[in-house]
Amino acid sequence: MARMIDQIRASKLPSNMMQFAARGALQVPAAENIEILVYLAKYNKVFGELARMTLAGWDEKACLAAVADPQTPPEVLNYFISSDNLRPTLLPALLENPSIREEQIARLANSSLRDIIEIMLKSPRVRSSRVVVAALKSNPSLKREEAAELDKLVAATSPALVPAAVASSSGSGSGTERSVAGCASTPEAIEQAQGSQEPDSCNSPDATFGVEDESVFAYLQEHADDIAAEGEKPFQAIGGMVDVLLGESTGEEEIYAEEPALESRAPAFAATPARAPIVAKPPAAPKRENTFQKINSLDVKGRIQLALKGNKEERSILIRDGTKVVALAVLEAPKLSDGEVEKFASQKNVLEAVLRQIPLKRRFIKNYKVVRNLVGNPRTPLDLGLGLMKNLLTQDLKNLSANKEVSETIRKLALKMYKQKVEAANKK
Repeated sequence: MARMIDQIRASKLPSNMMQFAARGALQVPAAENIEILVYLAKYNKVFGELARMTLAGWDEKACLAAVADPQTPPEVLNYFISSDNLRPTLLPALLENPSIREEQIARLANSSLRDIIEIMLKSPRVRSSRVVVAALKSNPSLKREEAAELDKLVAATSPALVPAAVASSSGSGSGTERSVAGCASTPEAIEQAQGSQEPDSCNSPDATFGVEDESVFAYLQEHADDIAAEGEKPFQAIGGMVDVLLGESTGEEEIYAEEPALESRAPAFAATPARAPIVAKPPAAPKRENTFQKINSLDVKGRIQLALKGNKEERSILIRDGTKVVALAVLEAPKLSDGEVEKFASQKNVLEAVLRQIPLKRRFIKNYKVVRNLVGNPRTPLDLGLGLMKNLLTQDLKNLSANKEVSETIRKLALKMYKQKVEAANKK
């Protein structure tokens, strides 16, 4: 017989049963109840908030048993060790659970407040991990005497790392120097790292504390079916490759596009030194090309991970990915800024699904520029644009009514709403 969690994942339960599940009222084992609540809290838009509230007040003894068990699903462990959901009483068990990766603990150590630091300092696993110790020492809430004690522990357990540890506690270095203190490059340290459980801790992307690996895991799991359906679909940009390589057209690209022809005619102008500068290539082109090549070499899963963990330039390219599950991943990126979303909302070279997804996120729809850009974007679906127009200010409605790029329906309604607002203002 299938477990209840499997039926919930497959959306086979009626609404009333889902509400029972979000209240933790299903007659299932305690561990499965917690797994159900975590799933609903993370992925269900209707009952997610209720599930989070239920989890916040869930029986501490049952939670403690779950977070201490190495067999507990990673999704549950990731939920409870997240800084948003962390309970100090559960932290000691979480820290000693081998299924919790050291990189996760390190991220917690890097940004936690005093109450969490005090608990972590008592953990045998924390005190023996150079990765976590380095993260703790980069935390401004750590006291000087505590940092000195951690240095002694590192020196006692790993002599090859003494110089790096001492340098990190001197107090004169930057936060970056302190955070990488544990990554020594001596032959002895390299040999020791190769035999430890975290052989790539100095070079792994996870060593960059603050990267939201949980968001990658959650997105891949939530969209597993869509990813499988896409198979090995390569990167294909909406709007064509030229836009990806050269960015938005400014006129300069057309000049550079003709340069090969000018260069090919070089013998005819060889006696004219003034023509030489024409064949110079723009300095920014190699950077864009390299980023494109990096993206073009990735499969669907690789592009999703880059969309969630990459930089601004990579997101600006991946938002144009013709594979919907990749483009939508950009909107879930933890580092995505409001300015980027404002630009996405006005772009004509993105999928319709991207434009539909933007207003579904409360953070984005609260940004007036995002709303205005969506309504003024001729690629925005008509029903979406009509629904957002009521939020526009009078002057923007007037401008929209004269915008020949949007549909006639949008223009007429904008003019009507503009006149109504002007009349209402005059009556006051």
